[in-house]
Amino acid sequence: METIKTKINMKLNTIKRIGRSDFVNMGPIKLRQPLPNQGIDIVDPFILLHHYGPYEINEKSNPFDLGPHPHRGFEPITFLIQGEQLHRDSLGNESVVKAGDVQWTTAGRGIIHAEGPTEEFVAKGGVLEGIQLWLNLPAKKKMMEANYQHAKHEDFRIIKSKDGKVKTRIVAGELNQTFGRIGTQTPVNAFLIEAKAEGKESILFSKEQQGMLYLLKGKVKVNGSTVLELDKNQLIQFHHDGEGFSIEAKENSLLLFLSGEPFNEPVSTYGPYVMNTQTEIMEAMRDYQMGKMGFLPAN
Repeated sequence: METIKTKINMKLNTIKRIGRSDFVNMGPIKLRQPLPNQGIDIVDPFILLHHYGPYEINEKSNPFDLGPHPHRGFEPITFLIQGEQLHRDSLGNESVVKAGDVQWTTAGRGIIHAEGPTEEFVAKGGVLEGIQLWLNLPAKKKMMEANYQHAKHEDFRIIKSKDGKVKTRIVAGELNQTFGRIGTQTPVNAFLIEAKAEGKESILFSKEQQGMLYLLKGKVKVNGSTVLELDKNQLIQFHHDGEGFSIEAKENSLLLFLSGEPFNEPVSTYGPYVMNTQTEIMEAMRDYQMGKMGFLPAN
């Protein structure tokens, strides 16, 4: 469903911090890590943002094949930009995630999952690219039941700019009374913004939420002055002092906007676990070793 958005006058959120998206090595994988990076530690409630690919995948080269591994205490989320991945988990879910799809896993008390390019995709070869986001859960929900949601590209609701050159895909949350397909545990917005060259748009979000904007490709001007460009500045964190932000695409571009109400709680992380204390981390490690997070065989 598509809706034409009415542009309104609004007070722009000023920019708090601007960050790069440098490459880091994660085992055999080289990927961009805009969060945490360069003084931007956490944008509460967002813990980590990885931009993987684009990788050329074929039978001789398949670095992004993650076997069974556990998570607890947060929500690992994948926005697949290009390619095709298979998701399997200890809840019994098995689904093929295609370009434009989003998989939203609520690890809660514990889940084991595996993801990687499908056998068919590897056989024919192609490009794989995506975003892996870690969204924290508040203390009261860290031990909730695990859950998995898969939303397909064609099912997302879209808001069009007045000039018709910008499409904002509502993955989760709400924009102008248009709601996302994904159910969330806390107040959070996740929008994919696709802009053609010279397209202009304004995006509203609540002052109660921390907001950040990440550039996946292209070049855009934000709030009339700050430029986001690949290999230079790609991440913006906003202050809580306005009603939203504006963009003007200088070339065809793709952006991810995220906002959420901060928890202001202590964060303790280790490997695949995000908890509030070191004791809880130790408990998570023990529970995984004892099989309390379920079981998922390797392929």
